[in-house]
Amino acid sequence: MPEVIFNGPEGRLEGRYHHSKTLNAPIALLLHPHPQYGATMNNRIVQTMFRVFVRRGFSALRFNFRGVGRSQGQFDNGQGELSDAAAALDWMQAINPNAARCWVGGFSFGAWMGMQLLMRRPEIDGFISVTPPANIYDFSFLAPCPSSGLIVHGTADELVPEAAVARLVHKLAGQRNITVRYKQIQDANHNYSDRLIELETALDAYLGTVPLDRAASSLTVVAS
Repeated sequence: MPEVIFNGPEGRLEGRYHHSKTLNAPIALLLHPHPQYGATMNNRIVQTMFRVFVRRGFSALRFNFRGVGRSQGQFDNGQGELSDAAAALDWMQAINPNAARCWVGGFSFGAWMGMQLLMRRPEIDGFISVTPPANIYDFSFLAPCPSSGLIVHGTADELVPEAAVARLVHKLAGQRNITVRYKQIQDANHNYSDRLIELETALDAYLGTVPLDRAASSLTVVAS
């Protein structure tokens, strides 16, 4: 897939982009885990998410936050990284001005970034949040959560207790006009070792159930 370089708030940002052949295809931005723990856009889970969105007909972008790979700048404790994500979305929208829908997906730290971006960009109308670190970061900004989506968590996660994610899901259950699904991957640890196939299957199955236009849906929370 093509390597892309685009302008971010602190200089160039490096990414990988797939452009759908479908006219006015939906777009998806995928965000990687914590930069200070060696994570990049080539994280296996981020690549899995990217692959599923591409398979489902999206134009998709994954990129390195500032200071990672060939992206310029230095780690900024989340504030700068959120600005990077906004710049990446701007870049995608410039190429896809008539995209049917706009989605964001992220894993761990990237899930936290993605949900914050969701709150700041009303055009985002769908999300996938894999292992949101609800025990580490404050997700109280999701009041209310403006869009429908999927939250995924591994039952054997050693870093993010299931109870913390369950509380986040329960909070979203009290909000109207969105559909939130909660999928647990049995025996999956934080990095989904030996469970990537199950994760990919769950993501693909979910995207197969959602419309690729902007049709609204009512609130449902499903745990499985």
